[in-house]
Amino acid sequence: MTVRVTLVSPAMNAALREARFDGDAPLDRAGERAARAAASAVPGAGPVLGGPSQRCRETAAALGLAARPEPALTGWDLGRWSGRRLDEVGTAEPAAVAAWIGDPSAAPHGGESLRGLVERVGGWLDGVGGEGGADPEALSVLAVVEPSVVRAAVVHGLALPLEAFWRLDVAPLALTELSGRSGRWNVRLGRPLTDPQGL
Repeated sequence: MTVRVTLVSPAMNAALREARFDGDAPLDRAGERAARAAASAVPGAGPVLGGPSQRCRETAAALGLAARPEPALTGWDLGRWSGRRLDEVGTAEPAAVAAWIGDPSAAPHGGESLRGLVERVGGWLDGVGGEGGADPEALSVLAVVEPSVVRAAVVHGLALPLEAFWRLDVAPLALTELSGRSGRWNVRLGRPLTDPQGL
């Protein structure tokens, strides 16, 4: 059976504006306003899930969604780098940053490697079809997740080399749709979540 998984990236927050490793920061006012304005454009789905970060929870609420937290959709664990600016870490630990970007198995920050992230998200994606059994509504899932989770899902779904993760950009409040089944996914990338009345 074909499964449709729609991933919504969360709205803007200060950490994203400052190029920080998120560290579970809340939405800023502009991000919350943007999410509320886009609420009528959210597509219908069966189960509605969310990453457990504050930014994902607040985005889901602003979109009018009662999202169930899904641990497998947790954002990338960047260990001791969480909450720090990328340029600060690059200045303080240039060799560690180079290893992190150059080796998908490296986790110099003490958190999760890129390989680990893609395997975790890919395992969840491939298991989605089995979650609902014969319930047709369970074959259409919506999840509000961190950009790193969206990127990992695309890398896994299209069987891309892990290094392709670094070449994918995910804008705030963008929809990424994966349809298919384990081992055979199609991807529709980056459709903005905008109010159809505002077009």
